[in-house]
Amino acid sequence: MKSFFLFIGITLCLQPVWAQKTKQPVHRDVPFVQEHSVKYYADETAGYRLVHTDRNGVVKVLSGAGLRAPHAGAFLYPGTLREDISYRPTADKKVAGLTLYQGQFVYLDDKAVFSNAWAGNLYTKHTLPDARLLAGGKDFNFLIANKSKLQYLENNAVAWEQNLPNEPILDLKADATTGTFWVLTGQSVYSFSGKEKKLQKVHSGTNFTCFEFFGGRLVLGTSGGYLELDAKTGKPQGTLNQKLPWPELTTLAVLDNQLWFGSTRGAFKRRSDGKFDYYASERWLPSDRVVHISGGPDGSVLILTDKGLGKLVFEKMTLHDKAVFFDKQVRSRHIRHGFNGTLGRMKNGDLATGSLRDSDNDGLWTTMYLGGEIFRYAATKDPEALQNCRESLEAMERLYTINGVPGFPSRSFERRGYKDDDKPWRRADDPEWDWKSTTSSDEAIGHVFAFGAMAELIDDKDLKARSVALLDTLMSHIVKNDMYLVDWDGKPTLWGRWHPDYVNGFPTNVGDRKLNSSNIVAMLQTAYHFTKKEKYKQKAFELMKQHGYFENLMRPMKLIGRAPADADEHAKKMSDGWNHSDDEMYYMGYWGLYRYAFNDTLKTQFKKAILDHWEFERPEKDGLWNILTAITGVSNFDLNEAVWYLQEYPLDLIEWGMQNSHRRDIEQLEPNFYKQTTKEILPPDELPVIRHNRTRFTIDQNGRGGTSELSAGDIWLLPYWAGRYLGVISAPVNR
Repeated sequence: MKSFFLFIGITLCLQPVWAQKTKQPVHRDVPFVQEHSVKYYADETAGYRLVHTDRNGVVKVLSGAGLRAPHAGAFLYPGTLREDISYRPTADKKVAGLTLYQGQFVYLDDKAVFSNAWAGNLYTKHTLPDARLLAGGKDFNFLIANKSKLQYLENNAVAWEQNLPNEPILDLKADATTGTFWVLTGQSVYSFSGKEKKLQKVHSGTNFTCFEFFGGRLVLGTSGGYLELDAKTGKPQGTLNQKLPWPELTTLAVLDNQLWFGSTRGAFKRRSDGKFDYYASERWLPSDRVVHISGGPDGSVLILTDKGLGKLVFEKMTLHDKAVFFDKQVRSRHIRHGFNGTLGRMKNGDLATGSLRDSDNDGLWTTMYLGGEIFRYAATKDPEALQNCRESLEAMERLYTINGVPGFPSRSFERRGYKDDDKPWRRADDPEWDWKSTTSSDEAIGHVFAFGAMAELIDDKDLKARSVALLDTLMSHIVKNDMYLVDWDGKPTLWGRWHPDYVNGFPTNVGDRKLNSSNIVAMLQTAYHFTKKEKYKQKAFELMKQHGYFENLMRPMKLIGRAPADADEHAKKMSDGWNHSDDEMYYMGYWGLYRYAFNDTLKTQFKKAILDHWEFERPEKDGLWNILTAITGVSNFDLNEAVWYLQEYPLDLIEWGMQNSHRRDIEQLEPNFYKQTTKEILPPDELPVIRHNRTRFTIDQNGRGGTSELSAGDIWLLPYWAGRYLGVISAPVNR
C-alpha cells in the first residue's frame, strides 16, 4: 500500500493524460406507451356488474340500481359514477342486463331486449322473470338468462327455453362467426345451437367463475386459476394455471388480442412473454375487487370494481414529454421556499387537501432536484432551468445563514408555528423563523454534489461564485472541527462524522466504514478542485494514507455484511441489513470522487470502486445508479434498464398502499442481508413510490392511503437530466 501511495505522489506531478473515453451507447428518445389511470368513485354500494363503451365512445355502467355513467374525472382528479339520465325513457326502465351488439348498446329489462340504436326497431319481448344476462348471436337473435333458466329469442319471439335448476347461471357468451352460444355455471360449460335448439354440456368441474374466447380456445376462470379448453370439443388444453398475480378470478376479457384478468386482488394482463402486467391499488383502481373489464374510448381499458371505475389510458410520449410533465408536477405542487418538498396531509389522494411539509432531508432532496436542473441547463441552456437553479440555491444558502453557526448547514427552516415536529428545531434570530438542527452526512454529501456540479456546469458567474463559496464554507467547517459537523451546542451531530476514530471504529466489513471514507474523500476532492486550497488536498491524503480511507473506500462490496459477534452494539445496529440510503450517498459522492479525482491514477482506482458497487446494485435496475455509472466512460452501464426505469415509473407519485407479496407469478426470496425480496425486480409502476434511499425490492407498503405525493424532482428528473447531460439519452426524436 505504501508503494502505491508513492506512485500517487509521483503522478501528482506527472498528471498523465486520461485514456480516450470509451464510446457509449445512446438511447434514441422515441415515443413509448405511458400508462395512467383516471378513476371514477361510486357514491353508493349498488352492486356494479358491467361496463361497456359503444361505437360513439359513450360509457355506461350497469349496477343493481340501474344504469350509471362516468362524470368529470381526469388524471389525479377523480370523477364519480352518477345515475344515467341521458335518455329519460331508458332511465325509467328497469334495466337489468347490458351488452354490446355491432358496437351498439343493447339492454335487457323485465319485459324485453331492446336498443335505442337501429332507429329503436330492436324490441323483442321475453317471458323470463328476473332476467339479468344476455348475449347476441347472428341476425339479432339473443340468448337471455336469469339464475336458473335460459330463453332463446328469435324472430322477435321466444323460440326455446330450458331450466338449469341445480346450477346457477353465471354468464353467457356468443360466437358471432358460428352462431353458437356458450353458457357458464359454477360447475359446467354448455354450448347452445340456435339452429338446432339444443343445449349440450361440454365440460364439467368446480369453482368456475368466468370465461372468454381467446385464440381459438375457451379460457375458463376459476377461484384458483384458469384453464384453457378447445373451443370446439371442450377438452382441456393443459392443466390449471395458478401462477398468476392472484388466482381468484372474477372476469376475463380479450382486448387488442391480449388476455385480461380481473380478480379479487386487482387486474392483470398476460404479456407475450407469459408474464403479467399487474394493476392494483388506488394508483390504478378505486378498489382491487374487479367485477368486469372491457374496452374503453380511444384505446383505453375500463376496469369496473365494487367501488367504482378505473380507466387505464395508454398515451404515447417521449422521455422528454414525461420530463415536461414532471417538471410541472414539481413546480406547481412541490416547491417550498425553493426546497424540493413533499405534498403531505392529503386525504384519500385528493391533491386539493394537501399542504407542503418540511423534511429532515430538505437539503438532500433539494440538492438532487438542483442537480437535475443543473444538468438540464447544461444540456439545453433553458433559461427556466437556470431560474430554477437560482431559486433552489437561495434556499440552500439560507440553510447556512439562518442558524448563526459558521459553516453549519441546517436541515431545513420554516416559519415559526408551522413545523411538523419539535425535537430538532431551534429558534432563529429572526422571530418569524425556526431552523432544524442535527444535520447528517446525507445532507452534506448532497450539498457537495450540487455545489460542485453548479460550479462546473453553470455559466452564470454569480451562481458559480456562490456555489463555490458554499462549498468552501461547508468543508472549512468540517476540516476546522476535526472532521465533524458541529451543531449549535458545540457537539458533533449524530451522523455528521468523518473522523478516523468514528470511521475506523467500525469493523472492516461494516458498510459505514467504506461509505464515510468514500464520501469524505469525494467532498475534499471537490472542495480542492474549485478552491485550490491545499488544506483540502492535504486532509484527503492524510485520511487515505495514514488512516486507511483509501483501503476502506476500495473494499469490495461483497465483503460488506453484518458486524461480527464481538463488535459493539452500534456497529451491530448499523449493519443489521443493507441500508439503501447508503447507495444514494455513495452515488451522490461518486460525482466528486471520480470527476474531481486528484490525479488519473486515483481516478482509475475510483472507477474500479464505482463499477464494483454498480455490479452489486444491478439487480435493482435503478435508473440513477445506472446513468451515473456512465460518468466513468464504461460502455456497459445497463442503459436499457435505466430507460426501462424511466419509462415504467408511474406518472402518479401519490403514496398509495401497495401489495405484491401475495402474488404467485413472482419468485420470492428468503430474508437476506441485502433485503432483496424477489428474484427479479418488479416494474416501477407495480411497486410503491419510493425515493432512491430505499430498496426497490420493497414490494409492499401498508397504511399510506394516499396521504402524500412525492416529488419527481429527485426520483425521476435527476436521472433523466443526468442522462441527457452525459449524452446517453438523446433529445426527443422528431416523430
